[in-house]
Amino acid sequence: MELQVRGWNKDVAAFIRPWIPIMLGLHLQFSRTTSCPEECRCDKAFVYCNERSLTSVPLGIGEGYKILYLHNNQINNAGFPLELHHVTSVETVYLYGNQLDEFPFNLPKNMRVLHLQENNIQTISRAALAQLLWLEELYLDDNSISTVGVEEGAFREAVSLRYLFLTKNHLSSVPIGLPGDLKELRLDENRIAVIAEEAFENVTALESLLLDGNLLTDEGIAPRAFQGLVNLRTLSIARNSLTVPPSYLPADFLEKLSLQDNQMNEIPVGALSRLHRLEKLDISYNQLQALTQGVFDGLLSLRQLTVRNNLWHCDCGIKWVVLWLKSLPETLNVRGFMCQTPEGFRGMAIRELNLDLIQCPGSTVGEPTYPHLQTHPLPTTYASEAQTPLSSPQSPPQASLPPSLKGEAGRENTTNVLEYPQQEPLQASLTVVNDSCIQVSWLAMFPVTAYKITSIKMGERLVSERTHETVIAGELNGILLANLEPESTYHICVAPLDASNNHYPGSYTVCSEVTTLTVPVDTENNAVGPEQATQQDPSSPFLLAGLIGGGVIVVLVMLLSLFCWYMHRKGSLSSSKWKYSRGRRKDDYSEAGTKKDNSILEMTETSFQIVSLNNEQLLKGAFHIQPIYTTNGSVAGPRQSDSGKTSTAYNKTNGPHSNVCHTK
Repeated sequence: MELQVRGWNKDVAAFIRPWIPIMLGLHLQFSRTTSCPEECRCDKAFVYCNERSLTSVPLGIGEGYKILYLHNNQINNAGFPLELHHVTSVETVYLYGNQLDEFPFNLPKNMRVLHLQENNIQTISRAALAQLLWLEELYLDDNSISTVGVEEGAFREAVSLRYLFLTKNHLSSVPIGLPGDLKELRLDENRIAVIAEEAFENVTALESLLLDGNLLTDEGIAPRAFQGLVNLRTLSIARNSLTVPPSYLPADFLEKLSLQDNQMNEIPVGALSRLHRLEKLDISYNQLQALTQGVFDGLLSLRQLTVRNNLWHCDCGIKWVVLWLKSLPETLNVRGFMCQTPEGFRGMAIRELNLDLIQCPGSTVGEPTYPHLQTHPLPTTYASEAQTPLSSPQSPPQASLPPSLKGEAGRENTTNVLEYPQQEPLQASLTVVNDSCIQVSWLAMFPVTAYKITSIKMGERLVSERTHETVIAGELNGILLANLEPESTYHICVAPLDASNNHYPGSYTVCSEVTTLTVPVDTENNAVGPEQATQQDPSSPFLLAGLIGGGVIVVLVMLLSLFCWYMHRKGSLSSSKWKYSRGRRKDDYSEAGTKKDNSILEMTETSFQIVSLNNEQLLKGAFHIQPIYTTNGSVAGPRQSDSGKTSTAYNKTNGPHSNVCHTK
């Protein structure tokens, strides 16, 4: 018997042993579902206690929950019970929009993400952060944290901290003692005016640093403040007061540099030369007027350059930028190179400028890559010019004035000659033939493959698509510019080209201005050509437009009048059909059939009919109503009517309606 009991106990133990983990799991699940605070709502791994006007964290938050929502309440620093610190499963806590004035204690000890935005936190202690050894992300945006309110080395106590956001606070300097493994630091929209050399000491893992919207100046940033950030990939110092880029920028991994909205008026050549991995550069909204040639040469990986809203001055100093922009690969996107000065260039894209049209003060310089080339200041273009190449004359033009030619109007032609010393390699002359033609001649002292003739009418905007350029063969030494405007000043340039249609190295670009003659007028009959008539009466198109517009208005008025007359006539006809019903009151129908209306009103089931009677049928004396047939065919007997009164019969049946009322 004893052996049987022992065997039975062994069987029971073997049966119960596999069920023990299942029972424990069910117990844990049951205890978790029953440990949700009464003030909150729990769903799987979430505890929703937000927006409930709580002044403290509710008690009874059990294990198993990972995310705790406590935002938009009225929780203060005294509202964190000690038992909350021992809840090991909570990893993320939302506490933004409460009434905290210092960094809270007793937060869950295994928490990894903490949101404390939009409070009134002023102080941060080392002891409070020392409780959060696993904290990785800390959001402290939009508080009242000042530099003196942060205990030195406080953030270093959070040894696992990777992301620290301190946007929109009252910091006047970078907090001392940042964690060594910090990857992203946001200090934008503060009052930081000083960055010491030791500010980022030992923060070698930092990859992103935002310093936008502070009070930084050139003097406020220590020369080697950023040098130790060897892994930095993103640096933003926008909306400050810098006049030059900071020195000793980290060059090993920096990919994005934002310097927009400062007061920079120059960029030294070596400031960006070491940033070989830089992909995005933004220098918009500064005071830059020019750039030193070669300032971007070291940016080998650049993919996007933004230079909007600067004071770019389009003179000789900008020519190298034009050539650089035209030589860029398609992989590099450049935005914002627009001329601001001089006034004639305002709003023009620098990339589209014609190099021959850029003003150069002092000595004349042709191409930016060849400082010895010569050109002259030019304004704008006239795109409708027609140009006809001329064959080589038997005797080439000389530097002296050519003989005067008689124009079509009988006036002497004027010649504008560009005189050069005898040793100059290119000589040219401009001869005004008449009011619409200019002859351009030149003589080169060296072999030339082709010539580029550029002409422009003064007063137009200086853009490439309006500049008229013609390339002709090198064996020709003259061209005739025809169909020009009378009494207009044109700027004309002659430039020798090589076999690739590039500006000939070692040559000169010759430019000068000349004015066409006045249109001749026949004094005998005042006969003028069509072109002159058009110019003498510039308002003729407006007169024709006015006449057409007036005719259209007259036709519209006539059509509107006919329409109104037709509608009025149609309304009059329709109103005559309903003259008996218009304006009547309900009581007026009782008078129907009297001498006043000369009619009798007969009502049917669905309508009524007014039947007019002859005047002879109306009697002043008494009268009675004729019989009316009913539905069964019987005749309703006549009924005597009182004298002087009117009687009306209503037939509300479906009997015949052929009988009408007669008076005796």
